[in-house]
Amino acid sequence: MLPTAYPYDPQALLRSWQQFTAEGTCNNDSMDSAVLRSWHRCRQAGLDPIGPAGQCILHVDDLEKRMHDHFEVIAVARPFIEDIFQFVGERGVFVYLTDRQLCILDTVGDPVLTASLGVRGLGQGAILSECQMGTNAAAMALSEGIAVQVAGPEHYVAALHLFTDTAAPIHAPHGEVLAVLGIAALEREGTPHTLAIVMAAAKAIENQLQADLTLSEALQHLAELDVTLQAVRKGILFLDTEGKVTHMNARAGEILCIQQRTALGRQIRSLLTLPAEVDAAMQRCVAIQDREVAFMCGGLSQPCVVTMTPLGPEADVAGFVLTLEPTAEVRHLVHRMVGASAHFAFEDIIGRDLEMRHVLQYARQAAQCEANVLLLGESGTGKDVFAQAIHRASPRASGPFVSLDCTAVPRELLAVGLFGYEGTLLGVEEVGRPGKFELAAGGTVFLDNVDGLPLPLQANLLHILDTGEVTRLGSIRSTPVDVRVIAASSSPDILGEVQRGRFRADLFYRLNVLTLTIPPLRARGNDIVLLINHLLDKSCQRLGKKVTIAPEAMAMLQSYHWPGNVRELQNVLERALYVMTGDMLLVQHLPAELCAANIGRPAERIISIQEAERQAIIRAGRALQGNMTAMARVLGIGRTTLWRKMKALRIPADSFAG
Repeated sequence: MLPTAYPYDPQALLRSWQQFTAEGTCNNDSMDSAVLRSWHRCRQAGLDPIGPAGQCILHVDDLEKRMHDHFEVIAVARPFIEDIFQFVGERGVFVYLTDRQLCILDTVGDPVLTASLGVRGLGQGAILSECQMGTNAAAMALSEGIAVQVAGPEHYVAALHLFTDTAAPIHAPHGEVLAVLGIAALEREGTPHTLAIVMAAAKAIENQLQADLTLSEALQHLAELDVTLQAVRKGILFLDTEGKVTHMNARAGEILCIQQRTALGRQIRSLLTLPAEVDAAMQRCVAIQDREVAFMCGGLSQPCVVTMTPLGPEADVAGFVLTLEPTAEVRHLVHRMVGASAHFAFEDIIGRDLEMRHVLQYARQAAQCEANVLLLGESGTGKDVFAQAIHRASPRASGPFVSLDCTAVPRELLAVGLFGYEGTLLGVEEVGRPGKFELAAGGTVFLDNVDGLPLPLQANLLHILDTGEVTRLGSIRSTPVDVRVIAASSSPDILGEVQRGRFRADLFYRLNVLTLTIPPLRARGNDIVLLINHLLDKSCQRLGKKVTIAPEAMAMLQSYHWPGNVRELQNVLERALYVMTGDMLLVQHLPAELCAANIGRPAERIISIQEAERQAIIRAGRALQGNMTAMARVLGIGRTTLWRKMKALRIPADSFAG
C-alpha cells in the first residue's frame, strides 16, 4: 500500500481478501497491484491463508552464523533501529532487520507487541519469505525493490491481519540488495508516515555503509602508500605551506638525522637548517629538480640531492613534497652506471722478469696501506693498469676509481674537473657540479701525468692532500673527501723538474710516499714472448681467429726495442691481425718501421752498442736454437763472456729453445 491510498477501508480490503482466498479472483479495482501479485504467488505456492504462520525459524547456531556473516550491516543498522524505536516513543512498534534471504537478524520493539508477533512466528531467526509467511512488507520490498507497506487484510495469512508492517530494502554500495529494514505495528495504529521513516532510515544506513566503505578504502590506500613510502630507498618528506612536517618516511629521518615520530606536526625549520635554495624555492612556491644541497642538523652537514615539487596548482599550492638522496649514494650509483671502477687486477699483469716480479710484489704491499703512491715509467708501460690493480687489491676496492689525465684536459677546465664548481659555468645555468675528488669519495683518484699540472693547481692539490677537504670553484664551503691518490708520471727526470721549480717540491714529497718504477718492455727479458702470446690470444679470441707466429716474425718482434712499450706491442699485433689473410703471422704483416729497425734491414736509425749486442745475441740464439757454444763461436766471444752479457741484457737462455 502506498501513502496515497490513505485513508483505506479495512472492511473493503477484508472482503477482497475473502473473495480471493475463496475464488482466486478479486473485483476490487482499488486493490494495490503489487499486493495482488503477491496473493497469486502465495496461492500458487499452496499456502493456507487461515493456517499458522512462521513455521521456519533458524536454529540458534545457524542464526549466529548469519549474524556473524552480516556483522557489518547489523553494526551500522543497530543505532538507526534504536533511534526509530525511541522516536516513536518506544511503544506500539516492532523494528526489525533481515538479511537478503529475509531471515530476521535483529529486533527492537514494544514488549507486548514483540510477544504477540512472536506467537505468530515473527521473531529473531524467523524467515519472512512469502512461502512461509505469505504476503508481508519485507518480502514485497525484496521482490519489488522499493519501500512498501502492507496493512491488515492485505496480508495473505489471516494470523497477520492484526498488524500493519512497513519495509524498505537496504542496498550495498555496489548496488545489490543487502538487507531489509522493517517496522510492524497494530493495524489500527498504522500511519503513512511510517513508510517515510523506514525509507529515510534505509537510505541513511546505505549512506553510512558507503561512507564506511570509502573510509576503509581510503585507509587501505593510505596504508599501501605508507608501506610504499617506507620501502622506497629515497627519503620522502611532506610539508604544508607553512613548513610543517605532515608526513615523512623512515629513510628521510635517517638522511636528515631527525626522529620521524617527533618530527610530525613540527616546523621543519625548528628541526634543521634548510638550504638557502630550498628555502627560497618554498617561498616562491616553485619546483627544484635534482639539486645538490646540504642540510644542517645538529651542527652537522648532510649533503643531499633534493627534488621539491609543489602540491597543487601554482595559484593554490597546498604544500610540498621533497625527495632526498644522500649525495654519496647518488655518486656511487653514477659510478656503477658510467663505469667509474677499476677493471684490471694484479692477475692481469703479465711478467716473469725478476725486476718485474719485484715491482709487482712491492705494488701488492702498497695496495694494503693508505699512503699515496707515485708510479714512474715510460709511456705505454702500463701505469694505469698498475693503478687499477692497486685499487682493486686495496681496502677501497668497493669504492669508485676515478682517473684524470692532467695533460688531456684544457688548462681552463682542469681546475673544474679536479675540484668542481658552484654557480654557473660558461653561461650554462647549473647549480654546480662535483669534481673528481668528490666523485671518488671512499675510493681512489688516479692522476696520470701529474707533472703536467700548472703550479696554481699543484697548490690546490697539495691543500686537499694536507686537509682532506676540497673547495669547489666559486664556493666558500669545504667538503670533506676521503680519497687515496695514485699519481703517475712518464717524465724520465721528474726530480729534475722539481729542482728546476716546475713541480712543487712539497707536492712531490707528498705524492712520493710509495714509489714504483715500472721497467720498459725492452728491459724485461723474455717477458716479450709472454706478452706477445697473451695479447695475441686475447685479440684472436675477440676476432674469432686462430693465428700462429712464424719464427722469423717472432724473432723480429723479440729483437725490436719497443719505444712505445706494451701499448705499441698491442697496436702492432692488432694491426697485423687485420691485414693478414691466412692463419700465420709473417714478417710482411709487421709495420715497415719495425722491420727497418732490425739488423739486416736498410735503416737510417743509429742504435747503441748495447742494443746491437742484444739484437746480435737474439738473432744468433734463434738461428742456432740456443746452442751456447755455437753462439759464442759465431759471435766471436768466449762462452763465459756470452753468459755474462746475456745476464746483463736479461736474455734468458731458455728463450731460444725449440
